[in-house]
Amino acid sequence: MIQVKIINQSPFELPAYATASSAGMDLRANLSEPLTLKPLQRAMIPTGLFIELPQGYEAQIRPRSGLAAKHGITCLNSPGTIDADYRGEIKVIVVNISDSDFILNPSERIAQMIVSQHETVEWNPVEALAESERGAGGFGSTGVK
Repeated sequence: MIQVKIINQSPFELPAYATASSAGMDLRANLSEPLTLKPLQRAMIPTGLFIELPQGYEAQIRPRSGLAAKHGITCLNSPGTIDADYRGEIKVIVVNISDSDFILNPSERIAQMIVSQHETVEWNPVEALAESERGAGGFGSTGVK
């Protein structure tokens, strides 16, 4: 477990894991009044949260499956990445891909955030790569034949 500094400027509780095995924590809409998203409309939704991640960590912002399945509400730029050196407010780009209006209410759970460690790459330029079973096959090349 890592310690992460957080400022919460919303009136809502901090993100928390719903179960002991949850990977993500729900983020809530820091709105003062309901917001109507029309079909294909998108909006930057504030969370009121500001975090300071340790070096070597990132936070990913992902859609909530229930909102997507039941209402056609998802996140653009998914997963969104919060870098360790970002200190601004976490906002979520929410889009309505359904055919009807959706009312987004204050404190509604709009996305989930996963904090994870990542590696930093040091490129090693070479003239050739090692052979593999897959080779250059991509875009469905490992599917049913």
